[in-house]
Amino acid sequence: MFRTAKNLMTSAESALPGRDAPVLEPRPHFVHGRTIVPPFPDGMEVAYFGMGCFWGVERIYWQIPGVYTTAAGYQGGFTPNPTYREVCSGYTGHTEAVLVVFDPEVVSYGDLLKRFWEEHDPTQGMRQGNDRGTQYRSAIYWTSDSQRELASQTKEAYERDLAARGFGPVTTEIREAPPFYYAEDYHQQYLAKIPNGYCGLKGTGVSCRVPAPR
Repeated sequence: MFRTAKNLMTSAESALPGRDAPVLEPRPHFVHGRTIVPPFPDGMEVAYFGMGCFWGVERIYWQIPGVYTTAAGYQGGFTPNPTYREVCSGYTGHTEAVLVVFDPEVVSYGDLLKRFWEEHDPTQGMRQGNDRGTQYRSAIYWTSDSQRELASQTKEAYERDLAARGFGPVTTEIREAPPFYYAEDYHQQYLAKIPNGYCGLKGTGVSCRVPAPR
């Protein structure tokens, strides 16, 4: 079942079939008790980020003032409602992603993007640090035209700044948000439940400059 070359994307024809029912039994957010599934309060916006292992990524975002809730999941592949074991096989096409629901009156999408670019290395392709495979690829999945535009602008600017410091091209996948499949309950807010748990995130040390809102 497991691939010998997990850094190679599978195809829709080769992907595992998945299932109709979600693998998550929804529970309130472990940190603040809010819902992690829709519906969310009026005025909230949704963003999705993949930066490697979703445990550390989710912790980054739930700590930001203005973020209403977060959840760990799988996104960008072919298999509906996959299990963690299936994602690890390399035969789903998904990356580990985090759902971020935020209040744009308190924290901007640009602020969330700045943390995205600075908290991991977006030049590593199908890996992040010692975590290797397509499930660890860098990704931004946008939910509006304004998110798409700002994600592309910051990528281009950050890529130039990275190149000046000797880094390679940015490999971050940027596209319209595909379906988000919630991960199993034990993955949700994992580093709040297991404070000394694994987190492999490591940034480049290069600051990201986000354009001022127009």
